[in-house]
Amino acid sequence: MRALILAAGRGERMRPLTDVTAKPLLMAGGRRLIDWQLEALARAGVRDIVINTAHLPQQFEDALGDGARYGVRLAYSREGERAEDALETLGGIVRALPRLGAAAFIVVSGDIVTDYDYGALRERARAIDAGAADAHLVLVDNPPFHPRGDMGLVGGLVAPDREPRLTYANIGVFAPRLFAGLADARARLFPWLYTAARSGRVTGEHATARWFNVGTPAELERVDAELRGRAP
Repeated sequence: MRALILAAGRGERMRPLTDVTAKPLLMAGGRRLIDWQLEALARAGVRDIVINTAHLPQQFEDALGDGARYGVRLAYSREGERAEDALETLGGIVRALPRLGAAAFIVVSGDIVTDYDYGALRERARAIDAGAADAHLVLVDNPPFHPRGDMGLVGGLVAPDREPRLTYANIGVFAPRLFAGLADARARLFPWLYTAARSGRVTGEHATARWFNVGTPAELERVDAELRGRAP
């Protein structure tokens, strides 16, 4: 199973920190934000990981190398050399498809920290490969900064128009066929994916694992304080 870590954007709300350091390379709990993802994916047995980049791309290659220190193989999907070149979530996935293989793959953001067990996604990926769905999304309780949430969950299926709403955790599994015929142009995953969800082709789960989406310098300080002492 392969994974894509989304890491191309500047992280505007994290400025001025991200003017000089790519957001996923900022530190929290004694690790870079992206380290938490790489280590969690490695623990789940994911060995081939693609990182998409645009803003300060060389920083990732210099800091992370080929992934050997994490026990994984890293490849980079460069979308350009500036934040303005980033293709957003949907465009970034499409650009990286040639590196992700023919089976269902994980997509996660490089700026979240979570205790969610990515190993649980293997069963979801098998179901997607068998044709039972085209995607699977992990949802969490709505955080204070996003109280209205993103979508509902009914009978194990994502329901964009239903209440109560939960927040997309920026963790999902996707079939390559879902993106067939799309150009790698700048585009967001949502609301594009809602078409498949309304057709009953997107499953979901409500995860209760600890989850942080680090968006601002104040949030970074808070997450750093909470994580310190927890890191093994």
